[in-house]
Amino acid sequence: MAKGKIQSDLLVVGGGTSGVCAAIQAARDGLQVALVEETPWLGGMLTAAGVSAVDGNHRLPSGLWGEFRQKLYEHYGGPGGVKTGWVTHTAFEPRVANQIFHEMVAGEKGISLHKGYWIEEVTKKNQQVIGATFRNDAGNRLTIEASLTIDCTEYGDVMALAGCAYRVGRESRAETGEPGAPAKADGFIQDLTYVAILKDYGPGADRTIPRPAGYDPKEYYGCCREWSDGNPELVDARTMLDYGKLPNDRYMINWPKAGNDYYADYLEKDRQERLNLFEHAKQQTLSFVYFIQSQLGFKHLGLADDEFPTADDLALIPYIRESRRLQGMVQLTVDDLVDPYKGTKYQQGIAVGDYPLDHHHGKVQLDEHEKFPPIPSFNVPYGCLVPEQVDGLLVAEKSISVTHLVNGCTRLQPCVMQIGQAAGAAAALCLKYAIQPRQLNIRELQQALLQAGCWLMPFLDVTPADWYFDAVQRVALCGLMLGEGKANNWANEFWFYPQKGISGKEVISSLKAVNPQKKEWLMSLEQSSNPVLTRAEVLQICYQFLDNPNRQNRSALPFQDVRPELPQLEAIAYFHGEGLLHQWVDGPFLQPDKEMSRAVFAFLLDRLFHPFSHKLTPGDNQ
Repeated sequence: MAKGKIQSDLLVVGGGTSGVCAAIQAARDGLQVALVEETPWLGGMLTAAGVSAVDGNHRLPSGLWGEFRQKLYEHYGGPGGVKTGWVTHTAFEPRVANQIFHEMVAGEKGISLHKGYWIEEVTKKNQQVIGATFRNDAGNRLTIEASLTIDCTEYGDVMALAGCAYRVGRESRAETGEPGAPAKADGFIQDLTYVAILKDYGPGADRTIPRPAGYDPKEYYGCCREWSDGNPELVDARTMLDYGKLPNDRYMINWPKAGNDYYADYLEKDRQERLNLFEHAKQQTLSFVYFIQSQLGFKHLGLADDEFPTADDLALIPYIRESRRLQGMVQLTVDDLVDPYKGTKYQQGIAVGDYPLDHHHGKVQLDEHEKFPPIPSFNVPYGCLVPEQVDGLLVAEKSISVTHLVNGCTRLQPCVMQIGQAAGAAAALCLKYAIQPRQLNIRELQQALLQAGCWLMPFLDVTPADWYFDAVQRVALCGLMLGEGKANNWANEFWFYPQKGISGKEVISSLKAVNPQKKEWLMSLEQSSNPVLTRAEVLQICYQFLDNPNRQNRSALPFQDVRPELPQLEAIAYFHGEGLLHQWVDGPFLQPDKEMSRAVFAFLLDRLFHPFSHKLTPGDNQ
């Protein structure tokens, strides 16, 4: 049976972690969006896969990730209500998050939601995607024609059907230049996990499931201290369970160390072959649940019978850590993360993350394991979402153009939510200007994301609540001012130091980047600059740097501490006349001898030189 054709501005395939965000942002930007999801739930790995203990970005609540988290706070009574396990600051019941996502989608009039359909065919005209056809369990077909499509599937199915170039598995060191990559490429991807949610049914309850076929407790040897050789580095069984403790006495079973991870080669399989493989992953999890109940003695913890709408009470879908990975306009490598300032990819940033490089390869035999260097927090370039050849398509979720190693940090829920939000915002701009994604001015996209409350550089010490947030983000994205990244275990960092005094060296470096033609004048200035400059000194340097600035009335200055003999008086008058002082000057006192802060200097750079006025597209500077 056929359902017929639907016309839409934008087609979002997959209502998972990135798909809901792409659809919401695009609808807020005025598009009519068709959102197609195979399962009855929205939210993907956060909900349908049951991974409801968020990894990363606790101090970077960017965009829709922050909005979603705030709704969780409201539901559970504040941040303390979701700080229930030791792996995360944000844990919740999957069904609650599914409800929140449905409410968010329903709140956008521009979204039409189609559930129960999976991708069957992509429609193209020449090299441009113009829609797709879907099928459901009843055999009904759904065809959607759209000006632009976003692949938010768990496996990168749309981009594969569209004929995009992509990668699967591990690249070699020679391919990527990453020292930690294996010597030889192979097709191994990260393990998946079929999550179970256990519920405490109270003292005396016995919720032990039937012994699964093939159950062998030795398989879980080393999962915790009680079931090991006494290794002191292992946690005890209760701590193991508390790893994924959720509100209302529930436990997410997603344990990587001799637990319920499972390896399967599923990416290039058809839908039915995947489902068959995933049945084996389910058995792995059921066996681990039985082990927890029978061997470790937690028989009162049983499969939650009110969490998932499934016959076996397991998650609706497996937790997929790695997908096909697009061969995009930009490929993000480990070197780009270790030192982002060695290149310019960070200048295309559209999403931020702070998770380390973390892979799950425990259930497959590798000839050579990867090596993971420490990294600071990072951002994801827009070019990672843009196919090299195929038009009419953006790629999100975990299928963006990164190396296998980098997938270990870009795959986490908050980062993927932001990637989806950026794809939705990009789609709106592409349709507004009738251009293809590779032609998009990234600066305009970044400005739209800033207006949506997004971080684009992962500075922990500059938030949207700060009056200078947008200015700092813009000058940093344009390379006019640098931050400092620090690797810090499971929550990496990047700092701007907004209240630190600006040095003469930094001022000169920034102005050189603004106008390299004035290099000689700046070099002569460099010899006489103080290590840290005052407000008056920075205003004077910037005034002299400008081409023919308009003179202003000195007598109109309202500052009680600005003396007529002050050598920077003309510069101060100019900046006052241009309205560039009241944001940061304290009433009638300019305090000209006070150190100029980095935050204020970023604001001045932004307002004087408008760095976002220079167009940037995905292929620039690569």
